[in-house]
Amino acid sequence: MSNQNKELSFFEGVGYYFDNASKHVDIDEGLLALIKECNNVLRLKFPIKDENGKVRVFEAYRVQHSHHRMPTKGGIRYSTHIDQEEVMALASLMTYKCALVDVPFGGAKGGIKIDSKNETPEVVEKVTRRYTTELIKKNFIGPGLDVPAPDYGSGEREMAWIVDTYLTLNNGMIDGLGCVTGKPVSLGGVKGRTEATGRGVAYGLKEVFSFEEDMAKIGLTTGLKDKSVVVQGLGNVGYYSALFMQEYGCKVISIAEYEGAIYNENGLDVKEVFNHRKATGSILNFPGATNLSKSGDALELECDILIPAALENQITVDNMERIKAKVIGEAANGPVTAQASEYLAKKGIMVIPDIYLNAGGVTVSYFEWLKNLSHVRFGRIQKKHEEERNDLIANLLEKMTGKKMDDMERNVLSKGAEEIDLVNSGLAETMAKAYHGIREVWVNSNGKFDMRTAAFVLAISKVGSDYKSMGIWP
Repeated sequence: MSNQNKELSFFEGVGYYFDNASKHVDIDEGLLALIKECNNVLRLKFPIKDENGKVRVFEAYRVQHSHHRMPTKGGIRYSTHIDQEEVMALASLMTYKCALVDVPFGGAKGGIKIDSKNETPEVVEKVTRRYTTELIKKNFIGPGLDVPAPDYGSGEREMAWIVDTYLTLNNGMIDGLGCVTGKPVSLGGVKGRTEATGRGVAYGLKEVFSFEEDMAKIGLTTGLKDKSVVVQGLGNVGYYSALFMQEYGCKVISIAEYEGAIYNENGLDVKEVFNHRKATGSILNFPGATNLSKSGDALELECDILIPAALENQITVDNMERIKAKVIGEAANGPVTAQASEYLAKKGIMVIPDIYLNAGGVTVSYFEWLKNLSHVRFGRIQKKHEEERNDLIANLLEKMTGKKMDDMERNVLSKGAEEIDLVNSGLAETMAKAYHGIREVWVNSNGKFDMRTAAFVLAISKVGSDYKSMGIWP
């Protein structure tokens, strides 16, 4: 980095990662320039009338980074801090993320300047529906054009409003449900989407910790059991990341939120912390835990795994020297700045990059999109057949062994795959295969670059290959 005292912005950081990785790929400079830039940037301002009759003007964005694959794909962030550069950075990351996990989408992202938690549902609904209408008018939404999803500040509720608005203005479109993902299951959503990003984080870290030689270099044993974990953020991604890591046998010793952080060296019960916050409005004063003076103090605790699952730019030049974790799993987008990332890598801390680790959400969004286009629930066609076949196998095993199974054993063996089983299986396979690809590039570099650069090298190579196979580039 040319100026060691200059902290790059989120958008500049993504560009820096791209440029750094570009040195290690065999792609023409012109094609690299094409891959790097955002193709379409839409900035909107529109009025709505609130419940008091007051006219309010809202600012919003939608960015389509790459059209090498269609449709483009990416969430809509609801935040008063959103700006065009942030949305461009997030859209860029989505392209590389989709490429890494072999999801056939180009990257996109959206943002609305609104604090959805402190607005009435009526205002949020009006803003969401008006935003959707503007996207329709500009051809920035559609099952074959651009498919939004939830992000920070949005969820199933907003996605339901989007699909309803889209179908109202596109009456009779047979694949219309595929215009957005992250919908309620009753509106064409898929089981497992809500927890998909957090589950993907756990699946990804499970793969990371399966390589003995990698763990030995940072002084850890293989496997997640008994590893100490700190999680920043108890929103959707943070909660499920912490929950699934706990189910893998980890000790979640600290959880941080904007109101503060709590700590217990013997581990916290993630579900109980979540319920405590729901009941009291804060994670602080959780029974058996110690309150930390600042939320950021949790990031600096000694632990095996640190999972920043909140917003970008959480580990910066200001606190990077105090980070004591051995592995950082980027569950959020851009939680570690470019300069901090380089420092941590040189310090020997393994940073598992966001463009891989939080790809669970877009992976399961892809499954939901496929479900909407096929118009059939996963498992519906084969489930009964699988159960009958498995029951025959159980009967054969009883005959061969002379031992009769109890009801629990027979039920386990005979059970056919439900939608959630297939979704989770597909996610586990995707995260495992993607990590093996990244690790191969990383190991073959012989120490020339870190895991993040390896991920960008692989992603850029895949996007470049797509352009070449389409005949767009010689």
